[in-house]
Amino acid sequence: MDKRNFQMSLTPKVSIIMATYNRAQCIMESIKSIQDQTFEDWECIIVDDGGTDNTEAILKPLLDKDKRFKYLKRTSNYQKGLPGSRNYGLDEAKGDFIIFFDDDDIAHPQNLEICVHELSTKEISFCRYIRKTFTGDFDYNFDYSKDYTSFYIDKRDINKILKNELQFNSCAVMWTKECYSIHRYTEHLKYAEEWEVYARILTSVNKGISVNKDLYYGRKHEVSVTGDFGNRKESSLASYADAVDLVVQNLKQKDLISDEILRYFIQISLDYKKYNLYERIIATLNLTALEKLKWKVFYKQLPLRLHFYRIYKNHKKSKSIT
Repeated sequence: MDKRNFQMSLTPKVSIIMATYNRAQCIMESIKSIQDQTFEDWECIIVDDGGTDNTEAILKPLLDKDKRFKYLKRTSNYQKGLPGSRNYGLDEAKGDFIIFFDDDDIAHPQNLEICVHELSTKEISFCRYIRKTFTGDFDYNFDYSKDYTSFYIDKRDINKILKNELQFNSCAVMWTKECYSIHRYTEHLKYAEEWEVYARILTSVNKGISVNKDLYYGRKHEVSVTGDFGNRKESSLASYADAVDLVVQNLKQKDLISDEILRYFIQISLDYKKYNLYERIIATLNLTALEKLKWKVFYKQLPLRLHFYRIYKNHKKSKSIT
């Protein structure tokens, strides 16, 4: 593509979807990292979630010059929030591959190139990569090496993914468009919405690949949705409980529920008694009376077991120090 022209092809290879909300102060740095991509056959759909700052005015010169960018304002057909904005972008996307970028982060210049190469040369449905975080000014000293290791991921890894032992971070995956042919973000979720939709997709496709290279850099803010969850904000906690319930429903439907993941979710439910998470999980599973008794005993004994486990860990830690 002629960089002097900046015309979007009718069927771009990649659709980048960027939801934005009052990020006028830093969105252009993110946009610049997209324009600097070594792979140029893309469209970038920017969906404004009802912001009140001057984002649109800041973007106007760019939109006039580079037709690969498309600016939309979320309509009332989609709920306010990140999931609704991304769903709007998905409905507008024309690319063979889908990727989500945030409005304040930085993409490695080879991000699209490497992901497209992997997806175009292998029979896979997604390409995962490493996402690092930064605060303050970004260090643009990129590693341009194309030497990296990789490994395959499939539905057998779902327990590790759900337990965050194999992390699927925000904006750290490129997907084939088929992955989102029937899947959309659950719009009422305000936290863990990616985790929930990724669980549905990953248990529906054959396999993907993970490349061990830093290709995306997330900006850390003092105020964020993740911070709200860490601070036990009500809406985020309720959303996570809803997301767990939906994930369990998906696993049950696909016959992928194991004792390992069920133990994990039931243990989590101890912190979500207010949201009846344990009862919701058990109701979803439609267990026999004997199975219900088994998990009820497990649930009732958990606090005591966790108490003694913490004592054991602290004792072990103190012995290693001495």
